[in-house]
Amino acid sequence: MFKRRDPRTVLRIVAEAFWPRGGWLRAAHYVKHRMRRLPGTPEQIARGVFAGAFTVFTPFFGLHFLVAAVLAKMMRGSILAALLATFIGNPLTYVPIAYISLKTGHWMLGTRMRDDLDDSIFHRFSAAAADLWYNFLSIFTEARADWSELARFYDGVFFPWMVGSLVPGLLCGVLCYYLTVPVIHAYQKRRAARLRKKMEKLRAKAGAAPAEH
Repeated sequence: MFKRRDPRTVLRIVAEAFWPRGGWLRAAHYVKHRMRRLPGTPEQIARGVFAGAFTVFTPFFGLHFLVAAVLAKMMRGSILAALLATFIGNPLTYVPIAYISLKTGHWMLGTRMRDDLDDSIFHRFSAAAADLWYNFLSIFTEARADWSELARFYDGVFFPWMVGSLVPGLLCGVLCYYLTVPVIHAYQKRRAARLRKKMEKLRAKAGAAPAEH
């Protein structure tokens, strides 16, 4: 009953992760529409947006939803707004976000970032993952565990990224907060006015209807 009429292939799922059906502009409009209709005060929604915007700059891939939700909960913000705001981090923005965070982190730590972004990020991620898998298998074999790639990943990518994410994450979060509050406030005000106008029309219509005997 709930199956799709046109089941998606793996290739289509991967393709739509990078380019949603209708394009990223349509997806952005959908997120904006959902954001404006969220329950809560403008400040609560804006705090949730702050949490989501800040989170996408951190290196916790695969955990952004969880981190954003926890941060929004701590800030007494809208968790749904935080989850929607993680849309800022998508396949089109992850590379510049990663570059800004890493560059800022290495600058703050007084270290040097490799010029080859592909080698400094994607290669390190894959090497660290391979290290984890190899060491997991070593539990069941006679192979000796080796944490060298994971250590290089932590020193060269993860730690600088984590440190560097604080500055652009805070800047992006604060900017999104102060942009969200007036937008949500104006939308809720217009929506309340429309509801009042609709209720007045219904009352006027009910009053003009002939009384039943």
